[in-house]
Amino acid sequence: MNIPRAIDPAADALAAEARRRALAEWRRLDLDPMERARKDTSRPISDLMPKVSDKLGLERRRAETEIVRVWNHLIDPTIAAHAQPTGIRNGTLFVTVDNSVWLSEIVRYRRREILDRLQHSFGREMVARISFRVG
Repeated sequence: MNIPRAIDPAADALAAEARRRALAEWRRLDLDPMERARKDTSRPISDLMPKVSDKLGLERRRAETEIVRVWNHLIDPTIAAHAQPTGIRNGTLFVTVDNSVWLSEIVRYRRREILDRLQHSFGREMVARISFRVG
């Protein structure tokens, strides 16, 4: 004789809990804490990677690396021959210029043009300022 099962999930949960308690009492041992400890709590890596990437700032670092990589294509070749980006931090792009004459030329006449091109390509939040120095 088959006894129809309850369709109600709450009733199923109550029946399972009653069964668990009855078995624990009969065995004189409650296995529930051990079973909970063995329960598989692993998650797919696809769920974790976006959080890890955000925490490490990988997307931002990739964009920073991209700035250095495309510098020679975005900037006038004459300037690129004398000035190269060395890093970026907190929205400030650091550029090393090979001598003070070119530093003066770039700072006086070309800074705005360079900044506009970089901001157009990478956004104002990525490159807010440029700091040039002789190196």
